Amino acid sequence: MPRQQQPAERPAARSAARPIRRRSYDQFDATARALDSVGDRWTLLIVRELLGGPRRYTDLHADLPGVSTDVLASRLKDMEQSGLALRRKLPPPSAASVYELTERGHGLLPVLAALAEWGAPALAERRPTDAVRAHWFALPLLGALTGLTREGVLEVRLDEGEFHLHVGLRAGGGAGFVLPGAEAYGAVYGYGPADRPDARIVLGAEVCLDLAQGGATLTEAVKDGRVEVLGDGPLAAELRGE
Repeated sequence: MPRQQQPAERPAARSAARPIRRRSYDQFDATARALDSVGDRWTLLIVRELLGGPRRYTDLHADLPGVSTDVLASRLKDMEQSGLALRRKLPPPSAASVYELTERGHGLLPVLAALAEWGAPALAERRPTDAVRAHWFALPLLGALTGLTREGVLEVRLDEGEFHLHVGLRAGGGAGFVLPGAEAYGAVYGYGPADRPDARIVLGAEVCLDLAQGGATLTEAVKDGRVEVLGDGPLAAELRGE
């Protein structure tokens, strides 16, 4: 009787013990090194989400439509290894863990802001397959609000939902746009309505993009009725041009 052949060992089993080396451009160049860390698909979009503050894995997955759970987990692990993000457990009674940006990760804010400005002209027409979240308009809108002198929390209402920003002179300083109570590299914007906003604006997504691209100033959009300002404080008054 012929001797039974032993099944061949699966390649995955042999490679499991070997450490996986991340792909690199292997170029002694700052741009190449940066892309080694953030050049993979989804990485910069994860950074965009974490600029709003710490988030649970399930929340990230919900606001990144199209990413698989395996890819999201892999990107988050890569970001931890690169020093861009960290994972921590929330204090009791919560048993959840959240991901948040490190100071180095938060340093990508001007990169994301520049990409948002560069990519805004491509949003002239919304495709039927496009997903949208209200807070995705936060970074494009920030650039249009940098001239404000009154500091405060601004709540933004779109048809797609709400988010809030910290605006004013100090908000535009070297640390970036930081919400009250956040650390120097804390949240750039906040999800949903603010607890105690200093002013509110109501506008459409198209108007938001027009402001971001410089098609109109905020003062012009308020005067022609495309932006409604709510509130009685100094920030609201400045938004109205008073």
